[in-house]
Amino acid sequence: MTVNDDSFTNWKNREEIAESMIPIIGKLHRERDVTVLLHSRSLVNKSVVSILKTHRFARQIAGEELSVTETLPFLQALTALDLGPSQIDIGMLAATYKSDDRGLSVAEFTAEAVAGATGANKLEGGAGRDVVLYGFGRIGRLVARLLIEKAGSGNGLRLRAIVVRGGGEADLVKRASLLRRDSIHGQFQGTITVDEESSTIFANGNAIKVIYASDPSEVDYTAYGIKDAILIDNTGKWRDREGLSKHLRPGIDKVVLTAPGKGDVPNIVHGVNHDTIKPDEQILSCASCTTNAIVPPLKAMDDEYGVLRGHVETVHSFTNDQNLLDNYHKADRRGRSAPLNMVITETGAASAVAKALPDLKAPITGSSIRVPVPDVSIAILSLRLGRETSREEVLDYLREVSLHSPLKRQIDFTTAPDAVSMDFVGSRHASIVDAGATKVDGDNAILYLWYDNEFGYSCQVIRVVQHVSGVEYPTYPAPAV
Repeated sequence: MTVNDDSFTNWKNREEIAESMIPIIGKLHRERDVTVLLHSRSLVNKSVVSILKTHRFARQIAGEELSVTETLPFLQALTALDLGPSQIDIGMLAATYKSDDRGLSVAEFTAEAVAGATGANKLEGGAGRDVVLYGFGRIGRLVARLLIEKAGSGNGLRLRAIVVRGGGEADLVKRASLLRRDSIHGQFQGTITVDEESSTIFANGNAIKVIYASDPSEVDYTAYGIKDAILIDNTGKWRDREGLSKHLRPGIDKVVLTAPGKGDVPNIVHGVNHDTIKPDEQILSCASCTTNAIVPPLKAMDDEYGVLRGHVETVHSFTNDQNLLDNYHKADRRGRSAPLNMVITETGAASAVAKALPDLKAPITGSSIRVPVPDVSIAILSLRLGRETSREEVLDYLREVSLHSPLKRQIDFTTAPDAVSMDFVGSRHASIVDAGATKVDGDNAILYLWYDNEFGYSCQVIRVVQHVSGVEYPTYPAPAV
């Protein structure tokens, strides 16, 4: 047998193993509300090839490829446990098992590592929490996709309704079509049907009522059976507490804004300051996509090296706020054609850092250039550090943060030598450290941080909503603090 034959046989064997993992992962998700992860990447509803690619991607952050032959025994061990709702990272289980020298079996080690999610310790699934989307644009539709994807056993977040302004004939069909197909993020993973008579979109069995209203005051959500819901405002029309309070109608308990909040509205970056949300807080903001991209690595660098000052320059994809062709715009430069020009503009991300990281005393400045790409941006974070270091030390540290720290869901890491923006469409992390572009000279460090300003940000929004709803399930093995 030739080397090529050996390689092909090995691939077919791994395909067979990955195929056997799919029903186990699906059953754990449907019946026990357990999400199986591999180095923070969900394996739920993934194809055979996607599972194999996710295992191979581990080499980017762990230094070597992870094989399905290594992770399958841990997945099988989970099926024998009395698990409650949780997220379990079989990549981390495999990695920590390798370094454990106690001679435990895979089953014994797994039972110990996830003990907090089993038996008397396990969470009991509740009745779920209603969610309403106010607005159904770029972020609204991606958040809808994520809510539908995460419906699981039905005990978590439940997308009950979306509120939009009336759009005329065939409005419902057109909105369902935009949910079904996306020029950047591809096809919706599942089935979508429309019942125009009841003004309902059915997505993977989830009945989503479409409510037409031009103002929050027009809606009584209890009339649709909605109660104690979290409303996600995707319009950005209201940014302060007074404006957002209009949403606190019958049936709505909390309001989450998908834009930077003004005044005393808390700006939350999940992974950094979500634990500061007061239980009785009814109105909060998820800040901006760029704030979410820079704050986690900024916190990581400050924790390890200290940050004396910094500047962030974002090279940002164009958005709906800009004009397709030259036309009047109330803001400077944004009236010029977005797909034809680089457009210098402002960013509020630098000033928003203070809200998310109040203990960071370093002054942070920022500016932005909008460029003719439809999605994925890059933040160039230039930092003056509290001590001298080296490029190798910084990269080793950030790789470790992306793998094992409490920020591993926010910070990803790539060593790909030819990475470009389109490679990060669909990334679920707040930002991705580009190792190849990183510059360090003494106490100066420049980090290049890719981020899917649509999908990655939407994932951060969902994490905040899960947290305030009480359905943010713990992850095992627990990340190092």
